[in-house]
Formats: sequence, C-alpha cells, structure tokens
Amino acid sequence: MSESVAVIGAGPGGVIVARWLLAQGFDVTVFEAGPTLGGQWSGRPGFSGVWPAMHTNTSRVLTAFSDLDPDSDVVFPSNQDVLDYLRRFADTFDITPRIRLHTRVDLVDREGDSWRVEHAGTVEIFDRVVIATGRFRAPAIPPVRGLDAFTGSGGVSSTFHYRGADDHRGKRVLVAGCAVSALEIAAELAHSGAARVVVTQRRQRYVLPKFAAGVPSDHRIFTRFGALAAAALPPVEIDRQLREIVVEAGGSPEQYGAPPADPSLFAAGVTLNQTYLPLVAEGRIGVRPWIESVDGSEVTFADGTHDEFDTILFGTGFGVDIPCLSDEVRAVLDLDDAHIDADRYTFHPDLPGLALVGMWDQSGGYFVPLELQARWIAYAWGGAIPMPSDAEQRDAVAAYRSRRGQSQKTRMNLAAIMFARAAGVEPSIDKWPELRRALLFGPLAPSCFRLEGHDASPDAAQRFTRDAAAFGAISDPEFTEREQSYRSMVEST
Repeated sequence: MSESVAVIGAGPGGVIVARWLLAQGFDVTVFEAGPTLGGQWSGRPGFSGVWPAMHTNTSRVLTAFSDLDPDSDVVFPSNQDVLDYLRRFADTFDITPRIRLHTRVDLVDREGDSWRVEHAGTVEIFDRVVIATGRFRAPAIPPVRGLDAFTGSGGVSSTFHYRGADDHRGKRVLVAGCAVSALEIAAELAHSGAARVVVTQRRQRYVLPKFAAGVPSDHRIFTRFGALAAAALPPVEIDRQLREIVVEAGGSPEQYGAPPADPSLFAAGVTLNQTYLPLVAEGRIGVRPWIESVDGSEVTFADGTHDEFDTILFGTGFGVDIPCLSDEVRAVLDLDDAHIDADRYTFHPDLPGLALVGMWDQSGGYFVPLELQARWIAYAWGGAIPMPSDAEQRDAVAAYRSRRGQSQKTRMNLAAIMFARAAGVEPSIDKWPELRRALLFGPLAPSCFRLEGHDASPDAAQRFTRDAAAFGAISDPEFTEREQSYRSMVEST
C-alpha cells in the first residue's frame, strides 16, 4: 500500500508537488479552501493579490513547468493565462480529481509517527504532509503615526486588495512601496484616470524594464552564471556586474527624475517594471520619501513636505502566515512574520514527514524553483535519492538562524540551483558543449533541468535549445565578456 500524503493548498506549489509525488507512487490528496485551484492566480478577492489587468513580470519560459509548454507565444502572460495553464497542467497529470475544493484545513499536527489533518470537524491521518499554502497571503502594512485615523474618502488598504483602477478614477492616490505590486499599480492608475499618483518609498530601487532590446529581463539577470558567481566571486564584483546589466537595460532612476539609488544594487534592490520610470519622467507619477505621519487626509513625508490624498495603498510586502500549523509545530519551526527554521526552506530534522513548498521570500520567477523543490521532496521521500542526514539538516537550520535579522530575499536563480543540486538534476556544463553558453548565460528554463538525473527527458536538449534560442541566448555576442569572466572565475577557483 502506498504512503499517503496531504498537500495543503492547490496553487502552483501544491499542484507541482502533487505531480511529482504521484510520479513517485504516493497516494496524494490536495486540500484547497477555495472554489478552484490556482492559489494567487485564482484572483479571488480577499484571498489573492492578483487583479484583473495584471500580467506576469516573468516571461512565459520561466512561468511554466518542465512537462507542459505554454500554449501561447505571449511573452508575459496574463493572470488568466497562468490560471488556465495550471488547470491544464492539473488535468494533464490527473491531479484535478485529487483536489478537494471548498475544504479549509484548520489544523495540521503530529499524530505519533503520522500527521493529523483537521477540517470542518473531520480528522484524517496521513503518513506525510506538504504545506503549500503560499508565501504571499498575509500583506504587511508598517506602522505609521496617525494612519489609523486617515480620513481620505478611499481609505487605507494593501495592494493585495486592489481590484482595478475604476474605484480610483479622479482620486489622489498615494502608493507606498517600490516593489512589483506598488509600481505596477501606480503605473496602471496613472494610465487610467487617477487625478494624481504619488509613490512614497523608504529607498529608491533600480527599476529594470521587463523587456529590453528584444530580451525578457529575467533571461538576463536570473542566470546560471549569476548563481555560480555568487559562490565564487567577491560580493562587490557580483554587485557591479548585476548593476551594469540593470543600468544598461533601463538606465538609472535619476535619469528619469526619480531619486538616485544607492550605488550598490544589493543595497538598493531592483524591481521589474516596464512603464513606471517613463511615467515619472513625464510627471504623471510623483516620488516622495517615506511617510512621516498622517493627520486626517494630509500626509507628511520625511523631507518635511506634505500633501492631501484620498487613498493610500500599501505595497510593502508580506509576512509568513501558516495558520493551520499547530502551536507545537510552529514552535519547532520557530515561525514568526519573517522566518521559518528549515533546511533549505523545506525540511526540519525534528519534523519527519513534513515538508514546506514555496515558503522562501522570493525575488524573480518561482515556477522553476518550485518544481525543483517539489522534485527534491518527492525523490527524497520516495527513495530515489537519500534524505539529508540529521546532521546536515541541523547544520542547515543553524546556518539559516545565523542570518536572522538580515534580508531574507532569495533570487530565483540561487533558489533554482540550490534545489536542483539537492534533487540531483543540475546539468553539467562540460557534458553539453553545444549548450554551454545557453546553460551559463541563458534562461533557467525548466527544460534544462530535465537534461540529467532522475526523470531526464530524451527531448530536453531540443526543448532547451528552443527556449534559449527564442531570445538569442545561444548566439548573442553580448555574452562574450561574461564568458571571459566565467573562464577567469573557473581558473581562480
């Protein structure tokens, strides 16, 4: 009899881990609180931060899994495209019949060597549990003096609850934050009839256009070379190279009339957005420093200036939120708003039979690392590869704890390579000379992680060649300098 696994959540993480657990012979049940699969991509008000006009800021190549290609040539899919893809994926791999919709899990706790899952007064026992409830479900609004008494007619809310520009036509809107949702919504409001749009931020980020010189920017910045360099080159050199890529593609913020960013890209941060900086340059979006205080409908900023607003929207990130976990399990994971103690965001040595999916603070696309993390879990539990030893897991947890208090953002390429190595599916550069440039400097397409290891696919090389060639990663001469940098890095190490 096959082991039973409860997967909590039917978003991208839940769907992909179910696919690979089924491939390893597990009996999988997926619990979903909502009326449909998709997680954030369902667009459900109150449960999703996706609004009707939203498109991905990651390209179609990196917003897909390795076993099913997108069915459109649209480079940046709409949110409905992504939801349709997830439904098609679940149907293709016989996951849909295993999803229990309208089933909110109230408690996950240990039951001897097994796991207890409670929902609507019902108790079920499973051999294993995967938590796939998502990292972007608990919007965080920072404390601001006077904010609770804001009297603007549009009120205060998170961008998580934004559902389009119609409610903001003719209004003065302050958007707080400089990450993806804040800049996307500020740009949409500026295009769609808001009387005035102002962005307030703690620091100016670099803004990388989603598409530059015919290439999606996630193909430039989230590469295998970037992950290898992070382990071999001095941080200052990695910082310089990344900043160079960003500024060459989209310029520096002060060139558009925005405040200058910190010379260090690592210190400043970077956000992908195609239209925000041009709108700042046209005066259609104003930029102010962070909010000092609120008095009625008047907002005072850190530089002493003040202004009146009808609405304040906060796009200021998310906290960790896994309400179904028991107090005992939460204590073992030392769970708080920002941290989860786990070996590479996945396992804990004192919680055998429990795994987490998609719970790292993500920067960049997450479909590819989600699949690699899912394969690691399935292979390790299924016996295809060894589970990390107790000592390895404890060392990894200790290393994570030593970084508490620092930024927890993990770039997509670093997460992808970390999980690919754990799953034993990182392709060897030397083994694929004809794909060498693409493997180093091209997109981290899901197809490249089917070249080697468990579940290697005979058509993976052909598919990866196609994915890399679509935007020139195989032949683009701009990679010559970075190739030389790679040679120097290899020789020095």
